[in-house]
Amino acid sequence: MAALLYFPKISLQVTPSHFLSPSPMNLRKLSRALTLRSKSARINFHTTRSEEACSDQHLRERLSSALSRRSLDYKHCKQLIATLSPHEFDRLFPEFKSKVNPKTALDFFRLASDSFGFSFSLRSYCLMIGLLLESNRLSPARSVLIRLIDGSVPVLRLRYDDDSSRVAIADAMASLSLRFDQEIRTEMSDLLIEVYCTELKRAGGCYLALEVFLVLAKKGMFPSRKTCNILLTSLVKANEFDKCCEAFEVVRKGVSPDVYLFTTAINAFCKGGRVDEAIELFSKMVEEAGVAPNVVTYNAVIDGLGMSGRYDEAFLFKEKMVENGVEPTLVTYGILVKGLINAKRVSDACCVLKEMTEKGFPPNVIVYNNLIDGLIEAGSLSKAVEVKDDMVAKRLSLTSSTYNTLIKGYCKSGQADVAERLLKEMLSMGSTVNQGSFTSVICLLCSRAMFDSALRFVGEMLLRNMSPGGGLLTTLISGLCKHGKHSEAVDLWFKFLRKGFVDTKTSNALLHGLCEAGKLEEACRIQEEILGRGFVMDTVSYNTLISGYCRKRNLEEGFKLMDEMVKRGLKPDNYTYSILIRGLFDMSKVEEAIQFWGACKQNGMLPDVYTYSVMIDGCCKAERAEEGQKLFDEMMSKNVQPNTVVYNHLIRAYCRSGRLSMALELREDMRYRGISPNSATYTSLIKGMSIISRVEDAKLLFEEMKDEGLEPNVFHYTALIDGYGKLGQMVKVECLLREMHSKNIVPNKITYTVMIGGYARDGNVAEASRLLNEMKEKGIVPDSVTYKEIMYWYLKQGGVLQDFEGSDEENYAAIIEGWSKTIQ
Repeated sequence: MAALLYFPKISLQVTPSHFLSPSPMNLRKLSRALTLRSKSARINFHTTRSEEACSDQHLRERLSSALSRRSLDYKHCKQLIATLSPHEFDRLFPEFKSKVNPKTALDFFRLASDSFGFSFSLRSYCLMIGLLLESNRLSPARSVLIRLIDGSVPVLRLRYDDDSSRVAIADAMASLSLRFDQEIRTEMSDLLIEVYCTELKRAGGCYLALEVFLVLAKKGMFPSRKTCNILLTSLVKANEFDKCCEAFEVVRKGVSPDVYLFTTAINAFCKGGRVDEAIELFSKMVEEAGVAPNVVTYNAVIDGLGMSGRYDEAFLFKEKMVENGVEPTLVTYGILVKGLINAKRVSDACCVLKEMTEKGFPPNVIVYNNLIDGLIEAGSLSKAVEVKDDMVAKRLSLTSSTYNTLIKGYCKSGQADVAERLLKEMLSMGSTVNQGSFTSVICLLCSRAMFDSALRFVGEMLLRNMSPGGGLLTTLISGLCKHGKHSEAVDLWFKFLRKGFVDTKTSNALLHGLCEAGKLEEACRIQEEILGRGFVMDTVSYNTLISGYCRKRNLEEGFKLMDEMVKRGLKPDNYTYSILIRGLFDMSKVEEAIQFWGACKQNGMLPDVYTYSVMIDGCCKAERAEEGQKLFDEMMSKNVQPNTVVYNHLIRAYCRSGRLSMALELREDMRYRGISPNSATYTSLIKGMSIISRVEDAKLLFEEMKDEGLEPNVFHYTALIDGYGKLGQMVKVECLLREMHSKNIVPNKITYTVMIGGYARDGNVAEASRLLNEMKEKGIVPDSVTYKEIMYWYLKQGGVLQDFEGSDEENYAAIIEGWSKTIQ
């Protein structure tokens, strides 16, 4: 029954009745049918095998015929490709390699892959490349390999999305190389490595070439010396000095290095800082390999010694070079000059310059530029200019590098006019100005407030699509704002905004300048522009705006901005809180300031020395020194270390209220904690002593301050003069005034006012009047306090009210007030 499953035709002739009546006759018929069917199957099987063999032979003949022709029969090949599979081609192609016409085969490959998307195997492509090389068709072979590497042709079972494809190509090349003689094998290696090194530079070709080289080397397939040198040189250019040295060691296993290979490896050792290994290889090259070094080899070692600071050895190597009959070249001397300049041995570099000239090697522009750069770095601008003049005298053209270097020198020495002139000269000649030159000149011009020239050069940068960089832009905008050129700063900001060069730091500089000048409307316009364009405002941006509103006493807007920054996901910092607290104190909203301080702490603010300083200062100025002291004690308990500013707030408050003992205790506490009192500390103490008529104690503090290395200023002298004047000790006042003049300390309005008051109280109204006139002559305008000091005593001595006609309204009111006292 089972046999029926395999012979369906028989099963159709056999009915169930045959099985129900298994007579001898029926069994013989069934046996005969099965035998006939089995013979028929064997005949069909052998016929199929025979047909397949005939078909394969036919395909082989057709393919061989098509590829061995002088030219491609396109019609025949199209029919052939339609019946051909990549596997069949891969199997048959190597069999008639010797009969193939390489040009015709290449045309066949192009037709099949480009027109029919036929995927040849990697082996087939590599064999094709080998055939082309064998027939001296290097250019087509190179083209096929490039297309194979970059994936321009379909390849059977080859993925281009990983690093294995290049290894696969190398493997296929190495496997097929045995089908060719040694010369072609070398050419195949050369082609593969050279293509990676030269055609795929931007894609890291030297690294790919190195990987391929190592694969080939493991299989005993080495490129020529020339190609090995191309590989090593590519690695040196990529600054892969260690990889170059490692590759050289592999090269030596299959190739006998010549002077060029040795030189490249020595250069790699030197540039990689392995100078001793370079010198060792140099010795092996001469002593073991018997290869004579050339001038390039010597130059590489001399350069390596120079870069590692071994200049004396470099000179010895130069002497060794001469002894061995190799004459130094311009490059040799240039290397020595550059090395000595880098070592700041400028005088030695000048000696080498003289020697090379005497030897018949006049310095070229590169040598001169190196010397100029070295002189400028050494601070010898005048000598650098002399070298430049020597270049001109020898009819050498100044290059962009020369100009850029000189500009750097003039900027370093602060010669803005010369630097500007040279930059203009470069621009007029169409020379290439580097970004450093533009930046240096613009920054120098800004520091000299020469903004018109600075902006002109900024425009030149924009014409060249150069980004000035955030630092330069910030410097420019800050400088313009500082000198009141806010509209120019805004115009510049918008100009760079359109170019996409503006960053948050630059925007903050503009916001700061506008807020400092009270131009809040303009600052708000900038803020709207920033946010409208989707740019970022950081905490500094908001703090700047909040500070501007607080200075304008518009606290409501300040608090709104704080809420806005929170909505934008920015957390107010201690500086934000400090600005608002100071604003509340400045508007005499002391209770609100204290409440806000508490709310800030509840919201997670961790007060630092700056926030405590703002609170203590506010309390002290509001004559609530006790609360200031409590805050001071609180910060100490929380291990927040006070600074001089915090101490000065409390000392000034205690001195104003006459509590000098507490002020002096704080001064001693400062010293105990290693915090040195500064000039402001002594100003408060001297003034406080003078107020309570302890002028001699004030004078002791004055001398003590000088002993501590602090130079007295006009405020210290004024405080002492005020104290002595109130005591009527005008001789000491005059002594202090003479001392001020000897130290070129100019009296200010307060100094004149306290002196006028002292002389008036002393009855010397004439001297008081003289000082008043002197004060006016020096351009110091007297105020109401000045007039009050002199008025009472002047009128009491018989002066007349008409003498003060022409005074301003406030001062005239003070005069009337003083006159009223005399008639009561």
